[in-house]
Amino acid sequence: MKSLATLALALLIAGCGADGEPVAPKAKSDSAIQLSVSGTAEMGVSGGW
Repeated sequence: MKSLATLALALLIAGCGADGEPVAPKAKSDSAIQLSVSGTAEMGVSGGW
C-alpha cells in the first residue's frame, strides 16, 4: 500500500507541472523529412456515477 501511495504522489506531482514549465526540443533543420503534428490530448475518467 505504501508503494502505491508513493506512485500516486509521483504521478500527481508530474501531472501538475511541479517540475517546471514544459520545454520544447530544438528543431532539427538538417532533416529532409518534414513532419507536422497538431491537435489536443485529454486524459481523465468519465462515467455516470
